[in-house]
Amino acid sequence: QKFLIWYVISILYYRKVKGGNIDVHPSEKALIVQYEVEATILGEMGDPMLGERKECQKIIRLKSLNANTDITSLARKVVEECKLIHPSKLNEVEQLLYYLQNRRDSLSGKDPKLFIVFANINDMDEYIELLYEDIPDKVRGSALILQLARNPDNLEELLLNETALGALARVLREDWKQSVELATNIIYIFFCFSSFSQFHGLITHYKIGALCMNIIDHELKRHELWQEELSKKKKADILLGCLLDEDPENQTLRKDYEKTFKKYQGLVVKQEQLLRVALYLLLNLAEDTRTELKMRNKNIVHMLVKALDRDNFELLILVVSFLKKLSIFMENKNDMVEMDIVEKLVKMIPCEHEDLLNITLRLLLNLSFDTGLRNKMVQVGLLPKLTALLGNDNYKQIAMCVLYHISMDDRFKSMFAYTDCIPQLMKMLFECSDERIDLELISFCINLAANKRNVQLICEGNGLKMLMKRALKFKDPLLMKMIRNISQHDGPTKNLFIDYVGDLAAQISNDEEEEFVIECLGTLANLTIPDLDWELVLKEYKLVPYLKDKLKPGLC
Repeated sequence: QKFLIWYVISILYYRKVKGGNIDVHPSEKALIVQYEVEATILGEMGDPMLGERKECQKIIRLKSLNANTDITSLARKVVEECKLIHPSKLNEVEQLLYYLQNRRDSLSGKDPKLFIVFANINDMDEYIELLYEDIPDKVRGSALILQLARNPDNLEELLLNETALGALARVLREDWKQSVELATNIIYIFFCFSSFSQFHGLITHYKIGALCMNIIDHELKRHELWQEELSKKKKADILLGCLLDEDPENQTLRKDYEKTFKKYQGLVVKQEQLLRVALYLLLNLAEDTRTELKMRNKNIVHMLVKALDRDNFELLILVVSFLKKLSIFMENKNDMVEMDIVEKLVKMIPCEHEDLLNITLRLLLNLSFDTGLRNKMVQVGLLPKLTALLGNDNYKQIAMCVLYHISMDDRFKSMFAYTDCIPQLMKMLFECSDERIDLELISFCINLAANKRNVQLICEGNGLKMLMKRALKFKDPLLMKMIRNISQHDGPTKNLFIDYVGDLAAQISNDEEEEFVIECLGTLANLTIPDLDWELVLKEYKLVPYLKDKLKPGLC
């Protein structure tokens, strides 16, 4: 009994809650907060024994919300009181509240209690019937089926319900233009299936992918029209503001613009939710390269590059991830070139969102294999921005790889001298504790050492002395290759090598690694210094027999 008590006490329970997406309630004045609960039972030593993850939702009902409510204050209160919502989502909450404030009540004349908040798989027939009613009921029905689809355990049972899937596909095909919420719900249901490769055939059967492409194209065009309308009203407001100043007519125009802008923000929030789930579904389907090719033929690249103009971080991460996947094929890369993708990506370097910055850098790395795009990167000012990221351990490696590709072009090598790049690289070289320096770092340095101006910066202070000391200590052929590049430039830097002629000559023997010896010989060959007595060097270090031996026919 004592053992049992001790065993129970020794077991710890660990619970972790992670906030997720926020959405508006389909029919009530309420917000739905999606979150994930991860429960883990820990053993005596703290190791996990049993774990379970569950997706949940919290409904925040806004009984006080009406036409006169101060949306900003209410949004702040919601974020403060609901710990599941991160403070960074305050603007999103405010826009959703504004949307709710202006949305007509779809349940007017009905009892709100009729709305079923928690779906049950046994009530599927009722939900299917809602899909044959008017738009508000279709929204309700699709939202309830979505609740079920979000639980992977229900997917196989839903798969067997051909009536439900057929009805959902039909409603999406016929009514997606009438309700963004309806389209989002239904696409989200099929997205849940798309997360598993074995269900991709189902989505293909109902032609959901092609329909998503049409919806995305339409929504992007709608967004352009909204922006044009907003721009016209803004110009009219500015023009009349200059002419009429405090005139009542100008005040009315300004209020009209502000109202239009708030409406635009609300529409954009809903539209971006639709775009996100539609693009995610397509990204999952793009596992199959044949399906990806069909998307390319329907201009998926052009749509994705257009979407880069958005400000929603979650949408941008998805868009850039999709572009990164597509960029490995030349045809897709060429489409990106046509759409001036680099100009659109430059605004994200740097950005406050770590995941977005990381995936953007990886896309740039893929694009940097193209000479023309490397040229564009330099033109739009990416060089100093990428250099600044070398000081951040999270992005250092990937930023260095992009910079390495840029440094391959001779016309860009000199530009590094006007950034903080070389001092940072030298610091990394000298702080490296391993015998062999990271391949990306030393390769980048070798490229930069091929430029005379860069070499002057490398050799400042004790730069050359430290490089020689490390190269001779670890017999590093790549570091010696960098030194060999340094030695090729005429001027004051070449004279610095006089102090190291003996050290270099001493490495020329059959006992050393051949690659290292070749670089030492190449460095000596570059030292065309008038005051250097080569006869003395050859005799003292007995280089003539070694050279004669290596120059025998058939030994090369």
